[in-house]
Amino acid sequence: MPANRKLTTNSADETPAASSQSSVSARALGRLSAPYMAELNPQQRAAVEAVDGPVLVLAGAGTGKTRVLTTRIAHILCTGRARGWQILAVTFTNKAAHEMKHRIGGLVGGAVEGMPWLGTFHAIGVKILRRHAELVGLKSGFTILDTDDQLRLMKQVIESAGLDKDRWPARQLAGLIDSWKNRGLTPAKVPRGEAFAFAEGKGAELYGAYQKRLKELNAADFGDLLLEVLRLLLDHPDLLADYQRRFRYILVDE
Repeated sequence: MPANRKLTTNSADETPAASSQSSVSARALGRLSAPYMAELNPQQRAAVEAVDGPVLVLAGAGTGKTRVLTTRIAHILCTGRARGWQILAVTFTNKAAHEMKHRIGGLVGGAVEGMPWLGTFHAIGVKILRRHAELVGLKSGFTILDTDDQLRLMKQVIESAGLDKDRWPARQLAGLIDSWKNRGLTPAKVPRGEAFAFAEGKGAELYGAYQKRLKELNAADFGDLLLEVLRLLLDHPDLLADYQRRFRYILVDE
């Protein structure tokens, strides 16, 4: 369900170096308004021009939702409502993020290079975590485990708990932990009933042991790139407020 939404806040206090890379002024971009609107139908144009409140776009596949989102970003830049570094634009896959950047670049040229916060959910998560790694028990140079490394580590955790790794396979535990992380559940928050889904009630305990081992290795898995950011913002209201000030617009291609 593709969604665009705008979060209105004060301007950010600092301008990242990336913003200086764009030499395209809002006034110059404004001259592009007619061309970038030309291929939109009336409903799409209404969504693009609705920049003073939340907007939700619901439509079937292939109906131009990504076009609406990218044109809306171009419109925000062209009208001077925000600079590129004040826009958070996220999607799910690297391919989709690349396409989003390519389309915006086709509309506003070099201004897209001043958008450091355009990417996948996981890429944005990495960027935030590396800035504040110490607040979640990591160092900024932490390693991101791939699936094979994750499974090897889980096998070690299972064996350390004295469990039969053939009866309780690491892949099954990985699936459980991933589902818990996707729901924002830390080991302490896993429902007791769900913990019994693995190793006769030891699921949450093993999840905790796995997380402890990750921290010891200064490592994170893909689930942590979302969960740890969520925990970071919930546990540190001052940091949350800083990002709320930083981003004038948040757009999600879901």
